[in-house]
Amino acid sequence: MAMVDVTVRGAGIFGLSIAWICARRGARVQVIDPFGPGAGASGGLVGALAPHVPENWNAKKAFQFESLILAESFWAGVEETGGISPGYGRTGRLQPIADDRALDLARARETTAAELWQGKARWQVRPRLDLGPWAPPSATGHVIHDTLSARMHPRRACAALAAALATRGVEITPEGVDRGTVIHATGVAGLEELTAHFGKVVGNAVKGQGALLRFDAGPEAPQIFADAVHIVPHADGTLAIGSTSEREFDDAKSTDAQLDAVIERAVAAMPVLHGATVIERWAGLRPRAKSRAPILGAHPLYPGQYIANGGFKIGFGMAPKVAEVMADLVLEGRDAIPEDFRPEASL
Repeated sequence: MAMVDVTVRGAGIFGLSIAWICARRGARVQVIDPFGPGAGASGGLVGALAPHVPENWNAKKAFQFESLILAESFWAGVEETGGISPGYGRTGRLQPIADDRALDLARARETTAAELWQGKARWQVRPRLDLGPWAPPSATGHVIHDTLSARMHPRRACAALAAALATRGVEITPEGVDRGTVIHATGVAGLEELTAHFGKVVGNAVKGQGALLRFDAGPEAPQIFADAVHIVPHADGTLAIGSTSEREFDDAKSTDAQLDAVIERAVAAMPVLHGATVIERWAGLRPRAKSRAPILGAHPLYPGQYIANGGFKIGFGMAPKVAEVMADLVLEGRDAIPEDFRPEASL
């Protein structure tokens, strides 16, 4: 590539999404990652794109809501351009309701969701029996059904972005020279660099473990969230379960009894999964910023360069909007980044 306007360092979900939007807007882009697309946390299994609860609204929740709404057109454009499906589907989510207090709270959230979600999605309390055999057992006989949650297949999403970028002439290389404006989307390594420089924790790695089962719930089956476990049916006849959140660990890539416990909780929540074959177990490190929000904006260490990091558990859900605001900033000088997302919020 003879001329480059933007260099993106990191080919995880943030880096690839930013590269895609920059390329769509006409920038000449290169992506550099020594391990290739989706090699870190973005190469996981689960793919639950789920919103925060519709109450105590703040900039982070609003940003995530806008991103989840953007996701449908974002991923449709990626698939149409590159010819690879990311496994995206806005199939919704079901959550069992444990007791009368939780039922009252869920009903109160129906009202706030009607306002905060602007009629673009619904949060409803519904009788479990109205939702068919895939609905989770619930002590109250009711479940929360939201139509904002979506699912995707993380690895396929990264492959879909790489294919779409290739049609725009964007190279993803293991090494290269920075040219043009540089954006660092380097995940855990980037947070560790900041922590080492400032001598305090700016962010950290959180290990997650997940599993993939051979179980066909149907291409439009909603995801389930029960007992703090995500149960995500994919369109290819598999089903993902996850995940752990481990601040302390010995081996970043090994799976162990903690994953076994997550699988057991998923089967307890959805007995129909009993006997389903586990076809893959996965573990990896997710970048969690001190603020728990993404870190976006001017890079604290490299003048004139930028950072997009800290996706943690919501990176795929945040990615469409993150890509838009970073392209706005880098290509057009328009700064629409929420205050809580700026690097200084984690420093």
